[in-house]
Amino acid sequence: MAMRPAPRSLLPVAVVLAAWAGGCGPAPAPTAGRAPPPVVGAVDPDEATAVNVADTPFTLTDQTGAAFTSAALRGRVWMGAIFFANCPGPCFRENQAIAEILREIDDPGFMVVSLTCDPANDTPEALATYAARFDADAGRWKFLTGDLKLIEQVGQRSFRLPVELGVHSERGVVFDRQGRLRGGYHLLQPDRVKLLVKLIREVLAEPVATGPEAAP
Repeated sequence: MAMRPAPRSLLPVAVVLAAWAGGCGPAPAPTAGRAPPPVVGAVDPDEATAVNVADTPFTLTDQTGAAFTSAALRGRVWMGAIFFANCPGPCFRENQAIAEILREIDDPGFMVVSLTCDPANDTPEALATYAARFDADAGRWKFLTGDLKLIEQVGQRSFRLPVELGVHSERGVVFDRQGRLRGGYHLLQPDRVKLLVKLIREVLAEPVATGPEAAP
């Protein structure tokens, strides 16, 4: 017996439920108490208004089981992103784009920090297996796990990306050597990835600061 099609009024609900069941939901809309909308494009590193990773210091665990602190990012140009290993599609494509960026920008002064938004399942061992799918060099690409509340704080306050359990933005955000957020672009859109690579190269080309101002 043929089934009757679902009423049109129920279709949006069905789509939302299907997306949630898939395990990799879209970034939630900003609400009171959450981070502002994701940064789009390049931003001016004005000292008075710049977002700085030093304002939300963290210690998390990488795919090798070693502790990794935000202090290790001082003096490095780096990109931040959020994912989780059980995400069935978007996260894999996001990390494929990151792997390609790292191949294209073969510079020891540049690295990537990927935070899981499913730390209970993404143990260091699980992250090591996942990282191997992208031939990730643990020295240049850190897959980090740890306390979810801390990950949410870093994602929202430093990355300026919405993040909660199993839900995240698919943007990459760039930080300069002083730890300042310099911009962000969507990782699933090839034209935006090109702009992201351009931004990274521009920040890498900036003069290296010396003296007290070099540390974030």
